[in-house]
Amino acid sequence: MRLEEFWGVGPKTAERLRDSLGEVEAVDAIESADVRRLVEAGVTRGRATRILRRAQGEAGMDLLATRDVRKVYDDLVTRAAAHAVTAHAADRIRVLTPLTDRAEQEARLDEVLAARDAWRALDEGGRTRVIDAFEAYDDAEVTKPAAVRAALALREAGLGGETFAALEDIDEDRLADAADALEALDADEQVAMGADAELDRLRTQLAAAEELEGSAFDLIDSIRERGVRDLSEFRHAFVEYVAAETDLTRGTVTAATADDAVDAADFVSSSLRALVADRRARVDERETTVRTELEAAVDEVRDDVERAVSAVDDIAVSLSLGRFADANDLTRPTLVEDGLAVDRARNLGLSDPQPVSYGIGNHSLTAPSSDRVAVLTGANSGGKTTLLETLCQVALLASMGLPVPAERAAVGRFDAVVFHRRHASFNAGVLESTLKTIVPPLSREGRTLMLVDEFEAITEPGRAADLLNGLVSLTVDRDALGVYVTHLADDLSPLPDEARTDGIFAEGLTPDLELEVDYQPRFGQIGTSTPEFIVSRLVANARDRTERQGFEALAAVVGEEAVQQTLSDARWSK
Repeated sequence: MRLEEFWGVGPKTAERLRDSLGEVEAVDAIESADVRRLVEAGVTRGRATRILRRAQGEAGMDLLATRDVRKVYDDLVTRAAAHAVTAHAADRIRVLTPLTDRAEQEARLDEVLAARDAWRALDEGGRTRVIDAFEAYDDAEVTKPAAVRAALALREAGLGGETFAALEDIDEDRLADAADALEALDADEQVAMGADAELDRLRTQLAAAEELEGSAFDLIDSIRERGVRDLSEFRHAFVEYVAAETDLTRGTVTAATADDAVDAADFVSSSLRALVADRRARVDERETTVRTELEAAVDEVRDDVERAVSAVDDIAVSLSLGRFADANDLTRPTLVEDGLAVDRARNLGLSDPQPVSYGIGNHSLTAPSSDRVAVLTGANSGGKTTLLETLCQVALLASMGLPVPAERAAVGRFDAVVFHRRHASFNAGVLESTLKTIVPPLSREGRTLMLVDEFEAITEPGRAADLLNGLVSLTVDRDALGVYVTHLADDLSPLPDEARTDGIFAEGLTPDLELEVDYQPRFGQIGTSTPEFIVSRLVANARDRTERQGFEALAAVVGEEAVQQTLSDARWSK
């Protein structure tokens, strides 16, 4: 496959990758979802992520049918990546895409929940050792020995279970020896300094001899300053001088001296050249011996080494997702053919949300079953949009094979998820663009999940009710599922039998005059916007007498008695 055949790889990006990695390596980086290699090759992280998402799961990305659902997806993978134990694991999490195969979704759920349980089983000290091991691996320049060290550290910390099965049968002592050997061999398979004392000694002698060879004339002057009178004395002084400077024995230096030199300069240059050649040969010989021994140590457990190297990155991803599941108390959804339902679900974007139960389609959870569409009504600031987003989070997490923020959840198959937030603009252009966004996915083959917020905000109320009726009917006709948030429930024509109306109710004001809402929808009831609560707040918080009189005039319109009762309840609560 050529680089230009990948989504998002244009001529400039392809040229940059070829110059940096070469065609084969660049294709391998994309196919193996290696964000790090692409970024090091000069591709921006954002572009690399988008390229890899399409390369890894183009069919899965088609699930994300609108800009708003893509924002929810981006938020979810960002939240999950925040729990990553390595930078590479974070990159791999950011390119996770929805899976189209149920077996793959179930397999990933098994893997993530096993990692979560393994993480929960560790004490604080064990968790610290695991994080330290991955940080050391992340910081290492040579990944193979670092991967082996990380694998050993994970074993020592006590990580166990299915996720870590690849490390169960390794011989720890022999693998530790192999790690020492790998660290002693640099990237070019040369023996590193410190790996062998004898080799280090020979290298030091070679370096000293090479330094003397480079300053032969200075050496001659130093010897002559000692007052030597003839070649015999010069030869003796040379041996003494070189032996002292190089830590070589006199016999070694004498063996390298020239016998047929015509003068002192010829003698020094010939002798030093022979000495350097001798030391270089000794270094090469010793290095070959040591390298052979080190490679043999690695070869003895090469299978364990390769298994550790390949397993550590995968374990890092699984453990990162397990930490994400643990931190957010996520649970396994039941993957079903039809329906979307949750019991006590929480929105991941809220710090202390009220859990809610809700559902559409066929399921066996708390909410009513069999209704294809729900029209959700109720109080302003009552959490209707948050509920839509929560359902979207659950559907997307389950599609990626990840646990969800609910005590129980049943999630059906979807080919497209349409999430559309309320837009404040009110003109024909926004209406047209919105319809072009949300209707085509509903019209195509496959099952669609519709989560649409306050559709009436983009056109006049009368026409909005007509269009909303049409969308509800189309959703039922297409055998799709939908939740439509609206304030126009009273204006809608009789809904299809497969649709119901639910409501969220405000119950008063808190002592701090904040709206008090029961975020759990009441099934089969139309929620009210309860303007008396809002007007009550305005009356209580008025800055001066004139402003208060204006709000009191509004109170008379919405119900003076209700406003006064609300204010009284708030004061008594306080």
